[in-house]
Amino acid sequence: MLQNLLEGKRGIITGALDENSIAWKVAVKAVEQGAKITLTNAPVAMRMGAIQKLAEQCNTIVIPADATSLEDLEKLYTDSMDHLGGKLDFVLHSIGMSPNVRKGKPYTDLNYDFLQKTYDISAVSLHKMIQTAYKLDAVNDWGSFLALSYIAAQRIFPDYGDMADAKSLLESIARGWGYHYGKKSKVRVNTISQSPTKTTAGSGVGGFDAFFDYADMLSPLGNASSEACANFCVFMFSDLSRMITMQNLYHDGGFSQMGIAPEIVTQFSEK
Repeated sequence: MLQNLLEGKRGIITGALDENSIAWKVAVKAVEQGAKITLTNAPVAMRMGAIQKLAEQCNTIVIPADATSLEDLEKLYTDSMDHLGGKLDFVLHSIGMSPNVRKGKPYTDLNYDFLQKTYDISAVSLHKMIQTAYKLDAVNDWGSFLALSYIAAQRIFPDYGDMADAKSLLESIARGWGYHYGKKSKVRVNTISQSPTKTTAGSGVGGFDAFFDYADMLSPLGNASSEACANFCVFMFSDLSRMITMQNLYHDGGFSQMGIAPEIVTQFSEK
């Protein structure tokens, strides 16, 4: 990989919980590539994770923020710019949670109060993060927003529940802001649809281990690792991706384009 791709750039990384988090690996890679960053997560998540350890590794600070709170987000941006010494160049949105999924509520029997929380935390938070930056003029021209998505936004994965709807909304918000922020100051907004990845959040979905193996078998390149996703994020933050915006980018080893694989046919033929 090219070196110093993010030299002189400043950014915010959200959602790093522990060393299994994609956001954790993105933070490390961004700093390795020359960026200066701040870290943020919801106060409740910070108590559960080890984000202070990551902050020490990345020589930075953690700014607690509830991504559904406009007041918290405004403080996040102003404190980040103060700490980093200027406007930002990139932001990673790695935020998602469904109370329905956590409590085992099937898609056919959703709690609608929970559903609103799923949307607000997992999707509308992206709109709030970008709108706050837009109003504060907190991001430099040609900056980059990235949000982590999943192919359940396009296809049915029954155990993914209402998170699938949230990811669809997330991708729509990215397109909307990609237009408006792009017209204003060439800021680009994209989503990355990552392979099933053994993170704390991903492993909480029912049947995850079996599906991880299935996706790995179906994909010609195998599942994309969290480390590979971090490298892709660095590229998307860099000037090399300046003309990419409003896209949902599949980073999944080819899974999204596959119908069937001989290995899977063989397995069923043996039964």
